[in-house]
Amino acid sequence: MLTATALAFRMATLARDLHQQHSPQAVMEHALTAAVALIPGAEHGAVSLVRARRTLTTTAATSDLARGVDPLQNQVRQGPGLDAAFEHRSSRVDDLTAETTRWPALAARAHQVGVVSVLCLPLFVQGNRLGVLSLLSTAARAFDEEAEHVGLVLAAHTAVAVASAQQVENTARGLAHRDVIGQAKGILMERHHLNAQQAFDVLATFSQETSRKLHQIAAEIALEITAANQAPDR
Repeated sequence: MLTATALAFRMATLARDLHQQHSPQAVMEHALTAAVALIPGAEHGAVSLVRARRTLTTTAATSDLARGVDPLQNQVRQGPGLDAAFEHRSSRVDDLTAETTRWPALAARAHQVGVVSVLCLPLFVQGNRLGVLSLLSTAARAFDEEAEHVGLVLAAHTAVAVASAQQVENTARGLAHRDVIGQAKGILMERHHLNAQQAFDVLATFSQETSRKLHQIAAEIALEITAANQAPDR
């Protein structure tokens, strides 16, 4: 384990590095690499995001072994990752196969994925549930209390950086959608002599009737007109 001073320096550097990443995926991959390197006992790791119906989807992983844990937890509907993600508390496990009280179905099948020790750390920001950072080992009792404390600090930095990157990405996507909708409205206004509200209503009605998103309809209209304009005259 690093000294307190060295660890504080590494954490400060990591926090800055995470906020310099350009996408949520890049943040998660960078954080995962740092977690496996910083936390003693960690042989493998994964970052998983929360999906509907109390499930986890692995979005970054250091190995196939790490990718095998979420599908098993989702299948048996129990496990330390699910508890960490949905109950906002860390789960430190010395031997998954021995957890016959907390997660009996998972314990019975833990040998299938080859994981023995697990440290699952929740990723959340102001009550916004994001997912879980999981550190894994093929050895028993790989993680101690100090490793858990370091992991919780790292997970907190990761959660803030992921949430920030998601917000930036969503804003950029929203602006792009607004632009393409405006382009489609302009096309409808010109071709069918509509005002702005009428053109929007046409798009909205078609979106509802086809159960498709408004920006998808707008993008298709813009693409068709662009292709028609670029087609050679016959």
